[in-house]
Amino acid sequence: MKLLLVRHAEPDYEHDSLTEKGWREAGFLARRLAQIPAKAYYVSPLGRARDTASLTLKAVNRTAEECLWLREFDAPIWRPDVSDHKMIPWDWLPQDWTAEERFFLRDQWYRAPAMREGGVKERYDWVAGELDRLLERHGYRREGHCYRAFAPNNDTIILFCHFGVTCVLLSHLLNVSPMVVWHGCCAAPSSVTTVVTEERREGIACFRMLGFGDISHLYANGEEPSFAARFRECCQNDWERRD
Repeated sequence: MKLLLVRHAEPDYEHDSLTEKGWREAGFLARRLAQIPAKAYYVSPLGRARDTASLTLKAVNRTAEECLWLREFDAPIWRPDVSDHKMIPWDWLPQDWTAEERFFLRDQWYRAPAMREGGVKERYDWVAGELDRLLERHGYRREGHCYRAFAPNNDTIILFCHFGVTCVLLSHLLNVSPMVVWHGCCAAPSSVTTVVTEERREGIACFRMLGFGDISHLYANGEEPSFAARFRECCQNDWERRD
C-alpha cells in the first residue's frame, strides 16, 4: 500500500485559503494526482487543505473523507526564547532544540519540560492512533513498531494535510522522534511525500519513505516553488523569510 501525504498549496493564512499562486500550484498538482488511481482520499478540515484537494477531487469526480486529526498539529508550548506567548511545538531555534539530547530519541523527546507542560505527547498519540485506525480499515494493524498485514494490498491512499502533522505521521510510521523530522525536513506547499509498505516476511509490514516533499509537478510547469515554511538560506538574504 502507498500513502501519498500532500501538503496544501501556498496558503493565504488570513483567510484560510490559497493565494493566487497557491491555486496555480493546486491545479498543477491535480493534473498529476488525477493520473493516479487512488483507493480513497482523506482531507484536513482546514480551508487551505480542502481548497487544495478540491481541484484533484473535481478532476477525478470523487469525494474525500474529512478527518479532524489531519488538521495542522496544534499543541502550543512555551519556546525557550519566547516569553510573551506560546508557540507551535515544531519551530525551535536550532541551538535550543539540539541542546536537549532527549529530542533526538523516539521514546524520550516528549519528556522535555516544554513538551510535558504543553501536553504535546497526548496530541501526538491522538494523531498517531487515528492514523492507525485508518490503516486498519485498509488492511494493516499496528503491532509494536510494525504492522500486521492481515489484508495486504497495492492500493494508493491520498491524504491532503499540512507540514507539521505530516511530520507527526512520518515520525509514527518510521519510528523516529518528530523533532528530528520537524526540524530536519521541509515540505514545500503542494508537495507530495510517498510512503510505501514493505512486506519482506509474509504478514509483517513496515513503512518506508520513497520520496519526501516532491514538487516535480511545479517544475514541469515552470512554476517556482513557494518559500513558505523555509527560512533564509543566508542571514544576509533580506529578500527571504527571516525568523
